[in-house]
Amino acid sequence: MNARRIVSTIGPEGLVFGLAVVLALWNRPEHSVAQLIRVAPYVIGLGGLLLGWRLRRSRLVFALLVLGLAFGLVTAWMPRHPSVFQLVAILLPLNLAAIALLPERGVLTAFGLWQGAGLLLELALAAVIARGAGPGPVWPPLAYAFLPRALSMWTRLDQPALLAFLLAAGAVAAGRRLAPGTTARGYVWALATVFLALHARDVGLDRALFFGAAAAVLGVSTIELSYVLAYHDGLTGLPGRRALNEALERVGGAYAIAMVDVDPFKRFNDTYGHEVGDEALRTVATRLKDALPTGRVFRYGGEEFAVLFPGRPAEHCLPLLEAARETVAAERFIVRRRVRPRKKPVKPKASRGQPRETITVSMGLAQADRRNSDAEEVIRAADQALYRAKQHGRNRIES
Repeated sequence: MNARRIVSTIGPEGLVFGLAVVLALWNRPEHSVAQLIRVAPYVIGLGGLLLGWRLRRSRLVFALLVLGLAFGLVTAWMPRHPSVFQLVAILLPLNLAAIALLPERGVLTAFGLWQGAGLLLELALAAVIARGAGPGPVWPPLAYAFLPRALSMWTRLDQPALLAFLLAAGAVAAGRRLAPGTTARGYVWALATVFLALHARDVGLDRALFFGAAAAVLGVSTIELSYVLAYHDGLTGLPGRRALNEALERVGGAYAIAMVDVDPFKRFNDTYGHEVGDEALRTVATRLKDALPTGRVFRYGGEEFAVLFPGRPAEHCLPLLEAARETVAAERFIVRRRVRPRKKPVKPKASRGQPRETITVSMGLAQADRRNSDAEEVIRAADQALYRAKQHGRNRIES
């Protein structure tokens, strides 16, 4: 696993989780930070609700409501009603998994009201169990053992609750793999955090710390997703035009920009359809990114890409772009009308009856100089060079 994959797996949510673990190991009630930790679930929860409402993220709103209800129930009723604790340990992970996998449908909508009604029903169920089971042993259905009890002696959760956590973690992890652009990573870390919250050694302080950390994990995950949606192209995974504009504001000194256009993409779309056309754009994006490690590749719009070379003059970029152009043209694109795997298999099966197309690109290159000192002027010059490349026969570079 390379460093980029590790960073993608951990993410900022994993850093929040790690910070909570460190605080739990270090902190004791006599430390001054203890008072801040006690109010953390309320402050972070309220801030997260406002964030979710402002960004219209119903997932975050309902997830924080679930965390708030769970925190209130285990804090108020656990000492006297162990059945409520086990019920919360079952419902909490299942609710978080369901919220992670359901689409954004809003809060004050029919779907959102049904979700709210479901939470109230679960709260009523907890009250009924607390009243019926009383302060004695755990209600038998909540403590049912599927396996020998010796296997679960290491945890204070009974086996139904452990099973609920395993099912929830598996479902959310599968959702992250199928749709990596969602907040599923945040919910995986949130599940890990609430699992520790239910095992807190200091019922008052550490439990508040981990519930507050779970709320922070979900808030950070929502902010991360909003950033990705704003600055990255959903089709190719490349940074988008807004990211290019901000990169150009920060770049200093010499730099060059290449504009890249797929040849002729409209005919490709008209022949095979937009789904195949989208797959072709993803293929070009991957080949450009792999072939140009010293440049930053952006999706500029439509079938057009931009490549930024900070600190490099145009003459140094020409051989790199020429090699990238040859890389794109060298590999034949297999047209598949069904869904293709996200990763190319090591030993792809031979395809029969599937047309193969050669994808080529035209490129225009310009650099920042006295004539083109402004970023917009450099892009305009690169666009004009791209136009000349298309006029002179395509599948070539002009500068």
